[in-house]
Amino acid sequence: MPSPAAPGRYDSGPGPRGGRGSRNPRRRAGRGRRYLRTAAVLASVLVLGGAGTYVWADTRLNQEVDLGALGARVPAGEGTTYLVVGSDSREGLSEQDRKDLNTGSAEGRRTDSVILLHTGANGTTMVSLPRDSWVTLPSYVDPGTGRSYRAAPDKLNAAFSLGGPDLLVRTVERNTGVRVDHYAEIGFAGFVGVVDAVGGVDLCLGRPVRDKDSGANLPAGCQTLDGAEALAFVRQRKQEARGDLGRTRNQQRFLAALARKAATPSTLADPSKSFPTLDAGLDTLIVDEGTELPDLMGLFEALRKATGGGGRRLNVPVADPDLRTPKGSAVKWDERRARALFDALREDRSPG
Repeated sequence: MPSPAAPGRYDSGPGPRGGRGSRNPRRRAGRGRRYLRTAAVLASVLVLGGAGTYVWADTRLNQEVDLGALGARVPAGEGTTYLVVGSDSREGLSEQDRKDLNTGSAEGRRTDSVILLHTGANGTTMVSLPRDSWVTLPSYVDPGTGRSYRAAPDKLNAAFSLGGPDLLVRTVERNTGVRVDHYAEIGFAGFVGVVDAVGGVDLCLGRPVRDKDSGANLPAGCQTLDGAEALAFVRQRKQEARGDLGRTRNQQRFLAALARKAATPSTLADPSKSFPTLDAGLDTLIVDEGTELPDLMGLFEALRKATGGGGRRLNVPVADPDLRTPKGSAVKWDERRARALFDALREDRSPG
């Protein structure tokens, strides 16, 4: 809305005696009413548009995970903890998309990233849990066959592939002692769509990144990654010296760049970018039944803080990145340091 004239002045041209005349009360009142009407119309458009977007987005949430049905769980902690999962679900991808994105043809869902995101009075902390972490899976019933299995050691990724989100949440809680308040999962198609919707993400690479399995073929230097290139970058690990640990570091780095791009005024203020971004993100997003749109907004804000310098980005402490197991090479956590980290999250303290 235009700023009113300075007190005591009315810029209407020369007044009597060739000077500046005093303000006309009727004209001033008329212009004031026009300003109020204009402001009211704009406010109505914004409110109605925001409400419409809220209702539309809220009805798009896929709340298929029931955390309340998981049975015995660890006690609730302080603050709010999200379990954020990037899955390799191919839902929403055509056969040509799968070929272009080097996703393969495997059905079902496996994890490409597992992140504990905690926010509370002492700030925001993001902790990446390598998908090859050697953990104890709690007893479970195979949802496909109905067969029961006892608790046993296995890779974290096995929990997701064997029992889906339910078993993954129970496994994370059992091995960290941290209660998961909300669950959020996004598949390949949603990830690619979000990156493309914001116009790509800027990233600087100190060396070329090439990986046949993920399809990554990126030169060294600063560049803008589109959705397909970004997906290949966060999935690759073959040329990382620390394997799965290197991949989690790249994922956090990329999320920081994505959060910066998505939070820029040009993106937030441009409906041609913000609406497609929201639409793309909701396409393959799966959340728990207790997650409403405000909770999702809280997750996005916590993610922005953790990746934008207003929080902490950590990997779970590791004792052995190449533990030999019956299931192949795995990542062994440093039990003492990991326990201290998870205790701090549960009690909403800053990790030492």
